[in-house]
Amino acid sequence: MTIYLFLLLALIGGLFVGFALSSLLYKGGVRNKLRKAEHEARRLIEEAKREAETLKKEALLEARDINLKLKTEMEKELKERQAELNQFDRRLRQKEEKIERRLEQIDRKDSHLNRRERELNNREKAIEEKEQRYRELIKEQEAMLERISGMTTEEAKQELFRRVEEEARFEAARIAKRIEDEAIESARMKSKEILGTAIQRYASEFSSDNTVATVSLPNDEMKGRIIGREGRNIRALEAATGVEFIIDETPETVLLSCFDPIRREIARVALERLISDGRIHPARIEDVVERVTKEIEAIIKEEGEKAIFELGLHGIHPELIRLIGKLKYRTSYGQNVLQHSKEVAYLAGIMAGELGVDIKLAKRAGILHDIGKAIDHEMEGTHQAIGAEMAKRYGENHKVVNAIAVHHEEGEPLSVEACLVAAADALSAGRPGARKESLESYLKRLEQLEEIATSFNGVSKSYAIQAGREIRIIVRPEEVSDELCAQMSRELAKKIEEKLTYPGQIKVTVVRESRFVEYAK
Repeated sequence: MTIYLFLLLALIGGLFVGFALSSLLYKGGVRNKLRKAEHEARRLIEEAKREAETLKKEALLEARDINLKLKTEMEKELKERQAELNQFDRRLRQKEEKIERRLEQIDRKDSHLNRRERELNNREKAIEEKEQRYRELIKEQEAMLERISGMTTEEAKQELFRRVEEEARFEAARIAKRIEDEAIESARMKSKEILGTAIQRYASEFSSDNTVATVSLPNDEMKGRIIGREGRNIRALEAATGVEFIIDETPETVLLSCFDPIRREIARVALERLISDGRIHPARIEDVVERVTKEIEAIIKEEGEKAIFELGLHGIHPELIRLIGKLKYRTSYGQNVLQHSKEVAYLAGIMAGELGVDIKLAKRAGILHDIGKAIDHEMEGTHQAIGAEMAKRYGENHKVVNAIAVHHEEGEPLSVEACLVAAADALSAGRPGARKESLESYLKRLEQLEEIATSFNGVSKSYAIQAGREIRIIVRPEEVSDELCAQMSRELAKKIEEKLTYPGQIKVTVVRESRFVEYAK
């Protein structure tokens, strides 16, 4: 019994020892696993940190690339805008110079006509004095003949013949002068009749264009889609077309502003197509603008060919036909240049038919006379010189080249057709409504002229006349001397040049007058 008890106690002790050993071993394994897990966790954390650093650097590099790309695009757009402004400024200076030269020519012609008029008046006075002297001589001779009645018959006959011959010569000169005056008057009437017939036979409507176009929107929500996220769509539109898109508070309307009518038309058509399609994003914008540009080029070619066909002309170089088509999108003082060129061609052809000269040549020179305006923003020089050079380059007749070069009277015409083109150009541009200037800017210029004039001391009154091309100032003679008048005119002209922007030139006239009145009683 004691042995069994001992064995039982030994067994129980062994179990306790085994359980204790197994507990110790299990705890040691758990600790090892915990150490490994901690080590693995630290390793994963290290790798996550390195990966985060890598992603951060890549994001920074990508942001720098995007920033650099946007900066480059903005600089390119600014350069293009600056180039366009420079071109527009250059064209304005060229037009101002042309108008100044035109005014100088008119002044020279006016002074020449005044000089001729004075010469004619002096000649008339001299002729009247001679006629009076001849009458007095005839009377003296008659009296002398009465006194010397004892002369022979032959001497009397000779004296009578001499007097009759002088009277015949005088009468012949008078008749020749009357015939010359009648011929001049008849030529003047005939020219007026030809011009009137030409105007009556071709009386077309005129069209005026502006530098701003509008596009209607289906709703105001479309404005946000056109602008795009952070303005990317509108920037893409302006970069692709070179046109300024103005989106303001005007309901359901977008304004397109650009001085190049071809680019403005491309932008208008492209925007309308994008709105109707509904897909507006930079890639789609570039694609639509490219397609519309090709379509406008096709329209330009078609318009040129249509104008040539309507006039019944042929043999014109394709490049000249393309330039004629470009005139559809070109304006001069609000007048459409293609319509103006067609009018000039028709009017010149009608007048050529009335005068019996080459109708085809007159029409050809008329449709090509303003061809330089299609590319005058791309080349240096006046549109006459550019147009003549282009016509000569593409094989046009030397008479056509001359008519293009001198249609603003800047040279000697070599043919009647050249004179007809110049007359038709003046008719088309000068008829009422064909060309216009902003009434607001016109009135503002007149007011500024008179304000500048009245700012000088001693000025009594000032008048802006001849549509603002001349300013006349009346000074008080007791305050301003003749020498000060000359100085005032120079200073006033200089002040006008500094403060005003105007086409051509402005004539400054200072008037100083003294009057002394007395009454005899």
